[in-house]
Amino acid sequence: MALNASTQIAHPADKVIATLADRGFAEHLTSLAKGTLSSFTVEGDTSSSFTLTTVRALPTDRVPDFARKFVGASIDVTQVEQWSAPDAAGNRSASVKINVAGVPVSVSGTESLSAAGEHSNFAIDAKVSSSIPFIGGKLASAAEPYLGKALNMQAAQVNEWLSK
Repeated sequence: MALNASTQIAHPADKVIATLADRGFAEHLTSLAKGTLSSFTVEGDTSSSFTLTTVRALPTDRVPDFARKFVGASIDVTQVEQWSAPDAAGNRSASVKINVAGVPVSVSGTESLSAAGEHSNFAIDAKVSSSIPFIGGKLASAAEPYLGKALNMQAAQVNEWLSK
C-alpha cells in the first residue's frame, strides 16, 4: 500500500530539522498520541547528515478491531530517519523505516524537506507492507490512513512548537 502525503510548514527548513531532532518535541508529540517515548537518539550533527531514531509505545485504541487481536493494548513503534546534509538551497531528504514490534507491518520510503524561504514543504513517499498471508494487505491498508494523519499532525505540531 502506497503512502504519499505532503504538507507545508510555516517555518524555514533548518528550524524544522532542529525541531524534529529535539527530544522535548518528540516527547510532546508522543504525549499527544497518549504514548510513551521509550528512546530518542540523534547520531551526528543536525547541520550535516544525521540519523534520528525514535521508539514509542503507543496505545492501540484507534486500531481497527480485526487488527487489535494481533497487537494487544499497545505497540512499540520504531522510526529511523537517515537525513542527508542540506544542499545549497537548504533542501534535505531522508530514508525512513518504521517497524512495529511483534507485528509484521512496516513502512519504508523517503521523506523530503524542501526549503521555500520562510516556509518548508514536507513530504513522505513510502510503502506500507505486511507479510501476513491473506490479511497482510488489509492490515497495511488499515495502517495507511493513520500514518498520513500522523504526518499532518506532526507538521501542525512543528508549526505550533516553533510559533511559541
